[in-house]
Amino acid sequence: MQKHPWLQHYPPTVPQTINPERYESLVTLIEEALAQYKQLPMYENMGKVLTYSEIDTLSQAFAAYLQNHTNLMPGDHIAIQLPNLLQYPIAMLGILRAGMTVVNVNPLYTSYEMEYQLKDSAAKAIVILANFVYNLVPILPQTTIQTVITTEVGDLLGSFKGHLTNFIVKHIKKLVPPYHLPQAIPFNKTLQIGKKEKFKPTRPQADQTAFLQYTGGTTGISKGAVLTHQNMVANIEQMVAFMLMKLKVGQEIIITPLPLYHIFSLNVNLLALLKLGAKNVLITNPRDLPAFVKELSKHRFTCITGVNTLFNGLLAQQGFTSLDFSNLKVALAGGVALQDEVAQQWEAVTGVPLIEGYGLTEASPTVTCNPLNGTHRLGTVGIPLPSTLVRIVDDAGNDVAPEKPGNLIVKGPQVMKGYWQRPAETAQVLTHGWLQTGDVAVMSPDGYIKIVDRKKEMINISGFNVYPNEIEKVVTTHPKVLEAGAIGIVEAEAKEAVKLFVVKKDPALSVEELMAYCKERLTNYKMPKYVEFRNSLPKSNVGKVLRRVLQEEEMQKLAQQKAIS
Repeated sequence: MQKHPWLQHYPPTVPQTINPERYESLVTLIEEALAQYKQLPMYENMGKVLTYSEIDTLSQAFAAYLQNHTNLMPGDHIAIQLPNLLQYPIAMLGILRAGMTVVNVNPLYTSYEMEYQLKDSAAKAIVILANFVYNLVPILPQTTIQTVITTEVGDLLGSFKGHLTNFIVKHIKKLVPPYHLPQAIPFNKTLQIGKKEKFKPTRPQADQTAFLQYTGGTTGISKGAVLTHQNMVANIEQMVAFMLMKLKVGQEIIITPLPLYHIFSLNVNLLALLKLGAKNVLITNPRDLPAFVKELSKHRFTCITGVNTLFNGLLAQQGFTSLDFSNLKVALAGGVALQDEVAQQWEAVTGVPLIEGYGLTEASPTVTCNPLNGTHRLGTVGIPLPSTLVRIVDDAGNDVAPEKPGNLIVKGPQVMKGYWQRPAETAQVLTHGWLQTGDVAVMSPDGYIKIVDRKKEMINISGFNVYPNEIEKVVTTHPKVLEAGAIGIVEAEAKEAVKLFVVKKDPALSVEELMAYCKERLTNYKMPKYVEFRNSLPKSNVGKVLRRVLQEEEMQKLAQQKAIS
């Protein structure tokens, strides 16, 4: 067997290694693309299209404003709290071009969550949508933020459409709660001022922080992963090497429904496709599936990314199956395990396979991906990207045999520098350059990887390891099930049992029917002992079912029962 068996699957056109030092910094890569594709459309949102040249001008103006009209300095941390709007890439690129660091903040955060991240990151400025400013106002004195830049949904849609959109959002839909923040400056005003100022080009060092990207907090307290310019450049180069199996420079239209503040969408959709000169269609509210399908009908899109729940939702949406998929080349799933049934149904409807990849914030994020040349394997996350090493090891750090589950560890130029101001946590996950992912995986003899589950979410039933992913995968194949989440709950004598949470697709589904279905497909110790039907399940910002939240709810119920008794 080869030392790295996955290399045999690399086609001749894909290099086995990339040069992470090809660009001095991420800024160098970005500015090369902006100059190379000047006349091509770069972003479209709500019908408004901006070219690479226009984005160059606007992001440079924003950078010039930061340099000349604030006390911000290169290296300072700037927060962005925006959904998928044209303002996001302009602000993000402008911050980087000013030599500063981007801190992405989830727009759905509460004041409490915002305060934690803004204080922990030591952010000195924030670009925020007006809809969320009411959450910022009460916590602002507790943070280090000195500059607040606000924007409204329609600010870049043109004079008439923009004013109309902002009026509807604020006064008809009433989505902008009142706030008082007189020191805030409007985003459009920063662009007007910045265009008149001298932009001072910066040249960040390769090891300078480009993004302080906070983990989702699904397995404990949220931590800021320090992603350097070289980390990001490396992962862009790695992804582009794979994408060029199918995609062509200057010819692609990618649909971006996942939020750009999430590392998957940020690096795969925005930055990697930027290097290819693609047009990026930003979807502001993908949860409005009818509107999303209507938007898809307007574009001859060639590429789309998403997560399992999004693809599943689209497939169930009226009108989706009648869309024109003749130009579609690549559909890429990540962020959460892709269910076989969803992948099979997607390919049957679109004629294009739904390719699964794997990554995590700490790896900028992509680690593996299924090849785009027809050698993908359903149920796997593919093979490691160029210059990426992967091992499956036991708890002692020894390699396990092929097809045996073990801890997935990763090494490559995309692996983070560490956690922001958390040396102890950094030491726990980075060992001699190897990133301990916390995921359990198996590797086939020829190098394809399958993620089994999160190690911390594994359920122990009488000494047997039970993986929630496996149970959920079986349950969601039932035609009357829409979504499912499985957790372990503690019973008498500290023994664990499987509890299943289900959202019905068909109201007629009963517990008895579902249990009978599981009994035919799961061995006895993997069988759910309890089933609870719900109208919805708690999810992360990219649609991942939050088992931690379900676990916490069950623990609260148990504590209440004990208190009563």
